[in-house]
Amino acid sequence: MSTAAIDAEEAAGYLPPAQRYLTMATVVLGSSLYGTALLTTSTILPQMQGALSATQDEIAWVMTFNILATAVVTPMTGWLVSRFGTRRTVVYSIGVFTLATLLCGMAQSLEMLVLWRILQGGAGAPIVPLSQSILFNTFPRRQHTMVMSVFGMAVAVAPAFGPVIGGYLAEIYSWRWSFYMLVPIGVCATIGMSWTLRPDTDLTKVRFDWTGFIALAVALAAVQLVLARGVRLDWFDSMEIVIECLIAGLAFYIFMVHSLSAREPFLNLKLLADRNYAIGLALVTIYGMLNFTPMVLLPPLLQQQAGFPDALVGQVIGCRGVGMLVGFMTAGFMSRIDPRISMAFGFGLQTLAGLWMLTFDLNVTMEVLVFNSAVQGFAVGVVWVPITAVAFGTLDPKHYAEASAVFHLLRNIGSSFFISLSIAEIVRASGANYSRMTEMITPYNRALTTPGTTGAWNFDTVQGLARVAKEILRQATMIGYLNAFAMYTATSALAVVFALMVQRRKA
Repeated sequence: MSTAAIDAEEAAGYLPPAQRYLTMATVVLGSSLYGTALLTTSTILPQMQGALSATQDEIAWVMTFNILATAVVTPMTGWLVSRFGTRRTVVYSIGVFTLATLLCGMAQSLEMLVLWRILQGGAGAPIVPLSQSILFNTFPRRQHTMVMSVFGMAVAVAPAFGPVIGGYLAEIYSWRWSFYMLVPIGVCATIGMSWTLRPDTDLTKVRFDWTGFIALAVALAAVQLVLARGVRLDWFDSMEIVIECLIAGLAFYIFMVHSLSAREPFLNLKLLADRNYAIGLALVTIYGMLNFTPMVLLPPLLQQQAGFPDALVGQVIGCRGVGMLVGFMTAGFMSRIDPRISMAFGFGLQTLAGLWMLTFDLNVTMEVLVFNSAVQGFAVGVVWVPITAVAFGTLDPKHYAEASAVFHLLRNIGSSFFISLSIAEIVRASGANYSRMTEMITPYNRALTTPGTTGAWNFDTVQGLARVAKEILRQATMIGYLNAFAMYTATSALAVVFALMVQRRKA
């Protein structure tokens, strides 16, 4: 670039080139941190479950409440920027996120770990939306395509390596090091942004709808508690579940009435009158349901039931990140195609991957797992761009900010709720099938008297019966996972139907 061009850019208010690229490096570092933490945590779920003496549905809270906190805080990003400024908001967000990550590694109980994960999710919520805004304001328009390409690739690549490294550290040392390894990165990103970002000026105070925000947050938290604890408390036979349902219903009623009557509501429900936007919200909810659920379900299945070490589990999750990277790159080439075709193709791939998972058993090989995980990640990467294009393609640009808040809110809610529903089905089906299969272990079952059928099993000693019970539990649990995979497959197929319902935008 010529000296005159550089002088012209600086005169227009842009930072010097060296400071610009340093800003991009620190912003990309901070943005990659959240996705890396999310995928790495899913890899170490089984080890945390054993270390903290938690059940499978309880350890899932580490993921679900983190995602829910992100969902609730994300729509607050605009108000935070107007109140504190972009620089201060993003620096404090990454700083608090880093501190919460350190506290997660130091947690001595499940309750404390879930608490710090909620803080981590809430603090990390503004990072990605503000990172894109910072890069757009830092670089001139002619460089936006290059900057977004670098940003997108870096944010997609980092989560691919995080689970692999975290899995190895968890296997060599403990699960705590999967959190500790992220702390130096967070410190560097915090210091780098505080040094490179320009100070905020001319802050404009924006009114925030606290009534709608609190009502929605209470409703979502109550529903999440119902889904997380219902299967253990036998649903509506528990007074706790009944009270939580009443709180959720009352809070949601207040939110709906307030949103329809307030002049400037927290979320503008009138935008649902746009058909493509409404279908886009349904699709992004399904996208969220399909995105994180396999990453929560597979690690406990592979480690506890199939005997995979943490390092191999990390490789399986990491291959999903590689598939996502390839999918995002492919989506760029498919941008000229009708978005309905792109979405149907991506969700169709996820349906095929789900049908493939229905053939899994406890002897599944590493090659099958890696390829299936990569296919799922590729499908996730392919559908994201057309979903965004469909949802916002027919909206008035003045509504983009509030429409984006609802869009990302539903994506995270879909993830959190569907994970809880899947875990609940696994727990329910495992218990029911274990009870049915143990009924067959009886002296009156002639199949158990033939050596060719029983093989090495021994039904005459306590140790032999214990081994049989353990194997029955493994098989019953596998049936529960297959039921969850069937839910995943059916949801993917439903998304194909929604994708074909999109109304084509007129030229």
